[in-house]
Amino acid sequence: MTYNNNLINKYNQANINIENPAKLILMLYEGALRFSNFAKKAIKENDVEKKVKYINKTIDIFIELINSLDFEKGGQIAYYLNGLYAYQIELLTKANAENKIEYIEQVIHVIKELIEAWKEETGVS
Repeated sequence: MTYNNNLINKYNQANINIENPAKLILMLYEGALRFSNFAKKAIKENDVEKKVKYINKTIDIFIELINSLDFEKGGQIAYYLNGLYAYQIELLTKANAENKIEYIEQVIHVIKELIEAWKEETGVS
């Protein structure tokens, strides 16, 4: 019985997050920041496997963010974010290929700015 209750609680928690799109976007930004920092650490430690893993996870998040854009409602902002997200993917790809922390640091800076702007705009935290 406890097992079923745990599953129901997890399901309900997941639905709460999905029902609030602003919170979901914030969670994606925070995940991208976390994985970028992990990738940066992996480069410093010459851990190629972890570097690739965390860069790919960050890229996956940016792809999801691109897929979530609504160009009709978002207008110019959606087009701007599309380009910004695509550029972050480009930087992450370069970081992966060239093993350069500088590219990841640029991505981290942008993600931090996105988090702050999103919190200010939506009021979520």
